[in-house]
Amino acid sequence: MSQSIQSVRGMNDILPGESESWEVFEQTARAWLKSYGYRPIRLPIVEPTPLFTRAIGEVTDIVEKEMYSFEDSLNGERLTLRPEGTAGCVRAVIQHNLAAQRPQRLYYMGPMFRHERPQKGRYRQFSQVGVEAFGFAGPDIDAELILMGARLWSDLGLEGVRLELNSLGQPGERANYRAELVAYFGKYADSLDEDSRRRLRTNPLRILDSKNPAMRELIAGAPKLTAHLGAGSMAHFEGVQQVLRDVGLAYEINPRLVRGLDYYNLTVFEWVTDRLGAQGTVCAGGRYDGLVEQLGGKPMPACGFAMGVERLVALMRESGDDPEPDAMDVYLVHQGDAASRLAPRVAESLRDAGIGVLFHCGGGSFKSQMKKADASGAAFAVIIGDDEAGAGEVTLKALRAEGNEQKRVGLDRVADEIMNAFFDGDDA
Repeated sequence: MSQSIQSVRGMNDILPGESESWEVFEQTARAWLKSYGYRPIRLPIVEPTPLFTRAIGEVTDIVEKEMYSFEDSLNGERLTLRPEGTAGCVRAVIQHNLAAQRPQRLYYMGPMFRHERPQKGRYRQFSQVGVEAFGFAGPDIDAELILMGARLWSDLGLEGVRLELNSLGQPGERANYRAELVAYFGKYADSLDEDSRRRLRTNPLRILDSKNPAMRELIAGAPKLTAHLGAGSMAHFEGVQQVLRDVGLAYEINPRLVRGLDYYNLTVFEWVTDRLGAQGTVCAGGRYDGLVEQLGGKPMPACGFAMGVERLVALMRESGDDPEPDAMDVYLVHQGDAASRLAPRVAESLRDAGIGVLFHCGGGSFKSQMKKADASGAAFAVIIGDDEAGAGEVTLKALRAEGNEQKRVGLDRVADEIMNAFFDGDDA
């Protein structure tokens, strides 16, 4: 016997039982996004590699170590499975001139890919919902994006998700801060871990994001970015906070909150929880005003966020509120040559009327089929034998009603009888 093939490590199947929770999340998310005026955009999974090296930065962990990149064997083009969605969305806005006439509020859902060490809440194929707003320069849109997160947690019934907020200022301000940070950590180079020593040369702000407990005291003593922010950056940050205070949304300013991606400026935020272990960030975002021009478009303000679906579904399921699979309305039982020829027509006519039908396949006695009908959770069994087929009728049996009543019904009245029973039950 040949060895069975397993899924790629870190790329997981989502099986029935869990997938219903994903559907609840996706349906809730689409309704929530629509209520804020965000429109869907569907983006390719594969993009030209230079899109990410230009957008994210060549000296980032994502580009250096985590991207799934390959060469197209037909034309030699370098391609990459998207590690995040913002760059592709910006590329689409530029390519199709979407924001030429008016600002755009867009969202996308789908898989992203990073070659990381798989662990709970972090996978090599993971799903995100991304939200991007183009053409809005003021702090009001930053605040809207943050408030959207608060509403989604409420819609999903999630508790214990808190907001952290910071400002990265403008690139020039950050450059001055970067020099001071390099000087500070350079004095303690022997105390830095391997990742931090590498980041000191490439992206020193990421040292502040280190999860190494041994680095905590050193990071706590580092200079703060807010000391380098100019009046404009501080006014923008205060504008965001004012909206949050006005609506009564609690938040914490975290001066160590930075971004691993080079394109962010001004507002950055994260929604975090203590209920998922080390992978506690469920939503992260901020402003990236320079990225559109960086990728070849006309200068345009932009901001957005992305949320990890796996982590949010895990929070939903942890609450113990797993959705039950929807039971079918009807289980169709049939036996005999004439009955088996009639049964598919009956099933399709019921579906035409909006009734869900689980059609019995695989043969078997009436007794064995009825056991499966009972186990299916369906409200009714529609039973067709050769006697019923010859008379142009079916036997309709109520599987969940007391007494399991059944009666013969003409083919032209089956759908009406079932629908009337459903409505009578609702009225009761």
